[in-house]
Amino acid sequence: MLSFFRVNALYQIFSLLILLIVSRIHIFLNGSPELIPELQWMLVGEQINKGFVMYSDIWDNTAPFSAMVYAGIDSIVGRSQFAYQFLAFFVAAFQVIYFNVVINNRDIFPKRTYLPGLMYVIFLNISIDCTTLSPVLMGTSFLLLAFGTIVKQVNRLEATDEVFEIGFLIGVATLFYPPACVFILWAIASLLFFSGAALRQHSLAMFGFLFPLFLTGLFFYLDGTYDDFFQIFISSVFQIRQYNLNDFRTLLATLLLPFIFAVLGFLRLVNATGFVNFQLRCQQVMMLWGLTGFLSIGLMPFLAPMQFIIFVPALAFFATNFFSSFKKTWMAEMLFLGSLSVMIFFYFQGANDSDESFAKLNNLKIKRNSAFPFKSKKVLVLGNGMEEYLDNYAATPYLNWNLAKYELENLDNYENVISILRNFEKDTPEVIIDKANLVPKLFKRIPALARRYHADGKGVYLLNS
Repeated sequence: MLSFFRVNALYQIFSLLILLIVSRIHIFLNGSPELIPELQWMLVGEQINKGFVMYSDIWDNTAPFSAMVYAGIDSIVGRSQFAYQFLAFFVAAFQVIYFNVVINNRDIFPKRTYLPGLMYVIFLNISIDCTTLSPVLMGTSFLLLAFGTIVKQVNRLEATDEVFEIGFLIGVATLFYPPACVFILWAIASLLFFSGAALRQHSLAMFGFLFPLFLTGLFFYLDGTYDDFFQIFISSVFQIRQYNLNDFRTLLATLLLPFIFAVLGFLRLVNATGFVNFQLRCQQVMMLWGLTGFLSIGLMPFLAPMQFIIFVPALAFFATNFFSSFKKTWMAEMLFLGSLSVMIFFYFQGANDSDESFAKLNNLKIKRNSAFPFKSKKVLVLGNGMEEYLDNYAATPYLNWNLAKYELENLDNYENVISILRNFEKDTPEVIIDKANLVPKLFKRIPALARRYHADGKGVYLLNS
């Protein structure tokens, strides 16, 4: 397989696309488990299309550009997991082709090859949750575009005003996926160490980064919702973590081999010969990408394989070097095929609903509540878990519990009580699911709400007809 993709021919682009299709044909034909983040993004898009304003009427820390994409999908097809996976395929195809084209056209490796694209396809499909249209997948596309521009600057040895484009692309990536903001450090360091960028060019890059962020903030300021935008989106990037979605066992199982190959590939470069200065600088740029990726982990809202898509370009780059460095090609082939078999095994473990699966992504999967009989109702869930929203609609701004609990749990604050009452009046839920045992205290603080609901089993409250 490695020998086939070593051949430098145009038809290899189609081979990469066919391989990408094969890697996802299972989910296209059979579907995949429903994921909590997916449902959360669908609800965001649904609420926006109902006329609610992001961050003031919808309490969720989904980035504004990602929210716009999800709203666009909802306006066309509604809630559709297939649409998310279908569009994710095209984003993935763009990344694979662009990454390989940049490497070949700029002669970043001594020989032109399609192994980088092969590695990219494999590492982009290490887990079933990586096949959906996540914010990190969309944001990584713009980081790749920034990489292509940086490579041009490094090749010239004298920076041009195109550095504005680099900063702008990273700013756009941040508005899709906030942890991508740390990659402005990667860009500045790359320009500082490996190009002839002057202070003016660094200022241009920083201005380019801040420009889309400033325009987005200005939009919310003119809309009168800047305070909500700052508190719900910007502040939450540094404060809010959805720890209930963390899945360390799956992370270890799926990411271990890609990171091992990347590290070994990097170590083989230390004493390698035969590279020109430009290629060495590109290797160092990609090394900085990997280090910057580790900084982004601290800003990730939760830890799951999909969040590590941001590492894929660096992993694919150094893994390509690792498998290209074998003098005996049959050894590289055997190691590659064996490792690929293990990664495919873990991939299907994640797609398996069995509790006995090792890399089962249990924390990300929605567990349907068979005891919840309501459908097409406006629902409010107080506490972790979103399965009750599957066949229902979200009500009130309190979509993300990790954000909502700071107001709903602090009922001794008069301003919070007034805010809750207004939110209930603006978008009244027909069903309240109380997993956090907050409703008794809530009704005690707001008797007007208590008169409108009656209990219907433990933790379930229905709106009086």
